[in-house]
Amino acid sequence: MKYLKYVGIGVLILGFLFSMAYYIQTNSRSAITYETANLSKQTIEEKIVATGSVIPEDEVNIVPQISGIIDEIFVEEGDEVVAGDLLAKIKVVPNEQALNSAEGRVKTSRIVLNNSTKEYNRNKKLFDKGVISEQDFNSIELRYNQDQQNLENALSDLQIIRLGSVGGSALTNTNVRSTVSGTVLQVPVKEGDQAIEANTFNPGTTIATVADLNKMIFEGRVDEGEVGKLKIGMDLTISLGAIEEKEYDAKLTLIAPKGIEVAGAIQFKIEGDVFLDNEYVVRAGYSANATIITNVKKDILSINESLLQFDNTTKKSFVEIQISGQKFERRDIELGISDGVYAEVLGGVTEKDNIKIWNKTEPLKRGDQEEQEYKYDN
Repeated sequence: MKYLKYVGIGVLILGFLFSMAYYIQTNSRSAITYETANLSKQTIEEKIVATGSVIPEDEVNIVPQISGIIDEIFVEEGDEVVAGDLLAKIKVVPNEQALNSAEGRVKTSRIVLNNSTKEYNRNKKLFDKGVISEQDFNSIELRYNQDQQNLENALSDLQIIRLGSVGGSALTNTNVRSTVSGTVLQVPVKEGDQAIEANTFNPGTTIATVADLNKMIFEGRVDEGEVGKLKIGMDLTISLGAIEEKEYDAKLTLIAPKGIEVAGAIQFKIEGDVFLDNEYVVRAGYSANATIITNVKKDILSINESLLQFDNTTKKSFVEIQISGQKFERRDIELGISDGVYAEVLGGVTEKDNIKIWNKTEPLKRGDQEEQEYKYDN
């Protein structure tokens, strides 16, 4: 019995030792050996990227000069037109109230003219016989001429209401013609639609939108924190989402004096003339990004921003400099401009200093990886 007791105690001791050895082995990690890097000479560019689109410089909405029904449309989207080309024809549908009033004015004018004609003829005979003075006859003649003119005006008004023009001229108001040369971007109406003329209270019905696609501008927005770095005349580089591996030069022409709120942030509109070529067709409304270089420094002492660390209290940047072996000391660093990858070094470290790569990680060993997979699966 004592033999079995000693055997059991021995088994327990061996099991405990085995467990401790396994625990130490599986939870031990090799110490990380930190590598170092040095400063380098780089060319750093500070850039502002504005998102927006490419639109025509001048985009004109063509509206009719008279209200009515669209009788015919002579162009389609994409057609090239010149100023004066016929775009559509309007069929006039007279307003009943206006037509009735115009017809009433014509009848009244005729009645007045008939009476003036009789009075004029009677007084002319008296004037020829010397019965009335020349002054009295001139007054009667003036009134007769005025009544004639009033009848002509009333007839013209009636013709305009019925036909949309006077005398059937080729440039009648019922013909909608392009006022500029360019490409038809949009025809938002169709034959049979009601068209309204432009007036004080209504912009009118757009028959077609025409623009010159050879004169394009970039329109975008920049954040209020960056607009102060911009100046009129700066160079822009435009990249279009629809045309890969192609960039266009542009020149900044407008910085809005007033910002607008977009998603809680104040942004300012900018515009720039885009210099196109004949390699691709640039269509109105393409999404675009404009890159604006605000500052450039060449061959300056720079640090890779991945080497920087930041103090949680002061929020200032610092690095760790190698003293010997794996011993490092903290050193504050003064930075200048940055492009997001490299930052200019103004002071704190030199080109000879070995800077700690603090964010290096060691790959897991096979046993550690199997243990983590076991924990994840369970």
